Parts: sequence; C-alpha cells; structure tokens
Amino acid sequence: MKRLLSLTYALFLLIVSIQIKAEDTIPVIDTNSLTLIFAGDIMGHDTQIEGAYNSVTQSYNYEPVFRYISDYISDADIAIGNLEVTLAGPPYKGYPQFSSPDALAEEIKKAGFDILVTANNHALDRGEAGFIRTLDMLDSLGFYRAGTYRDSLEQASIHPLIIEKNSIRIALLNYTYGTNGLKIKPPSRINRIDTSIIASEINKAKLANPDFIIVFIHWGNEYQREENLNQKNLADFILNKGVDAIIGSHPHVVQPIRFMHLQGDTLNTYPVVFSLGNFVSNQRAQYKDGGIVSELHLSKIGQKTQVDSLNYMPYWVWRQDRPDGKSNFYVVPLVRYESDPDAFELLPEDIYRLNRFATDTRKHLKNVRESGYYSKSEE
Repeated sequence: MKRLLSLTYALFLLIVSIQIKAEDTIPVIDTNSLTLIFAGDIMGHDTQIEGAYNSVTQSYNYEPVFRYISDYISDADIAIGNLEVTLAGPPYKGYPQFSSPDALAEEIKKAGFDILVTANNHALDRGEAGFIRTLDMLDSLGFYRAGTYRDSLEQASIHPLIIEKNSIRIALLNYTYGTNGLKIKPPSRINRIDTSIIASEINKAKLANPDFIIVFIHWGNEYQREENLNQKNLADFILNKGVDAIIGSHPHVVQPIRFMHLQGDTLNTYPVVFSLGNFVSNQRAQYKDGGIVSELHLSKIGQKTQVDSLNYMPYWVWRQDRPDGKSNFYVVPLVRYESDPDAFELLPEDIYRLNRFATDTRKHLKNVRESGYYSKSEE
C-alpha cells in the first residue's frame, strides 16, 4: 500500500511539474480591444434653437436630439463628434454665423460624447470672443477637444490629442480647409490643411508612441455625394505619412467609405470615411436629412494594433412639428425605427423621407457592413 501511495504521489508531482513547465514556456499575450465612434456635423439652425427653447422656464432643452441614440453613443469606449457651431453666448443664431446655447454642449456631454473636434469652417463665426468662449465652455464640461486653441502654447501641448483607453493609445489630429474667409487673430490658433504642416505633426504624433493615428478632417465639396480629386490625393498623402484612418466631414451628405492602399503595398488597407454627413441639422432636402456614425473596432495583441472592422450606423433626423409652430429634432437610428415603427409617431411624409434616406445610404455604402448594435441589444 505504501509503495502504491508513493507511486501515486510521484505521479502527482510529475503532472504538477509538467504543468508548471508548460505555463513557463507559453507566454501570456495581452489582448485588448477598443471601439471608437465618429459622428458628423452637429449643427444649430434657427429652427433647432427655437424648438429647444422653453418660454416658461426660459431655458433650452436638447434632450430630444439624443433620446434614441444616446445609449449607442454612451456604450462606445470613445465617442467623437464634429461641433459645427460656436458657443459664443447670446444672441443665439443659426446660419450663416452660428452660436448655439450652452445647453446643446451640455446635452452632447450627457449623451456620451468624449471628444469634440472644432476645426471647421464655422469656428470663427462669432469672432475672437466667440472662439475663446467656445473653448472655455467645452473645457468646463470636461470634453477632450482638438482643432482650435487659445494660443501656440496650448496648441503645442494638446495637439496631437493623445488619449489612452483599454491599454490602446490613440493620437487624433483635426484640420479644416478654411473658415469662410474669416481670419483668426493671434494668439488664437486653428489647424488648417497644409500638407507640410500635417506631415510634421504626424511625425510629432509618432513620437508619443501611439498604437493608432487618426485624422479627422473638414474637407470636400458641400452636398456632393462623391469625394473629389483633392480629397483622394490628400487622403493618399496622409496615409502614406503614417496615419491609420481618416474621418471626414463638411459636405453635409454621406460620401463613400473606401479602404485604401499605401504606395507599393497591395496587402494592407486603411479606412477612409470621406464624409459622415450631418449628425443633426435643419437641412431637410434629400441626402442632407441624415447621416452615419462610423464605428471603428480595434484590437491590440501584444504590441500590434489592428482594425478588426469598420461599420456604420445610419440614422435619419426626424423633425416633429409641434402645435405651437416649433419643432422637436430627434436623431433616429434606422434599425431602431425599423424594429419598432409604432414607437415613433411619424407622419406618412416622414416615413417616406426616412425610407428614402435608408435606401440611398445603404446603396451608397454597400461595400461596408452596417452596425449590429441595436439588433444585438434587443436579443
């Protein structure tokens, strides 16, 4: 019996030894993932401002805008949007020189956005005072931001914007083609599209050892559903300087998503979203009354970061006219409406416009997978 016990104990020690050696010889590789979403032009036309105003409380309420999409925004690891208005204070005004109530930015924050890019053609709409007040308000609400700065020292300290989450380090750069002819006054700074400067700042971003570099850029021709030659050439230039993905805004309509190659490299592709379209606005014509959120899924295995997928979430902007002559605005994900149309009090004309936008957008982006967020959340 003792001999049997001894043999059993020896066998136990051998098994433990083998397990320890196996664990010693198989390295543990860290695996992390990150989901980033990018929203297009957050605008504030006169009808939007009027609709948000409550004459009884003398305050503004933008909660309806985000009611049907805030869960999606909040669930992303990092949510980024293009703020295409100033927060310059009253008098509040829409086109052509935007200034929206602070309540809009407050609701953007509540909805789950983490970063706002501010280099766009409306950044200087209310002059130097409006430019600075916008930055002050965004900072007071705790946003990360990119694109506009109080002075060269601030620009140098937070551009490129470096943000790390889930052990994945992201560098974000933001540029605009122009500012509607308005000139910035020193010491304020705005990132303008200039290939020599962009190349230099991409190199600066690399010094921060990011896992992934993204350029969010304001470019292209308004209301054109295809990217122009300048966008193609600039995208090619930026990617070949070492950027991993490009996100575009400004045309106010959805443009294609392309997966581009570097010069001399036919194996790897890099996503370029040429235009996200409007996130929210009072533009009601075909193609302008909705947009997409671009959904970028990254994974990092060891020291290598890769794009697992790039999907898109299409949505339509529902303007619900009220008996008082004003309107509520809602960003409505198409899948959310399609799964439960009775939850929305859409008029026949609304349904026609929503379905038209859905058909137009899905056909335009047939090479890209649509987000499965709402279908998963409802399982």
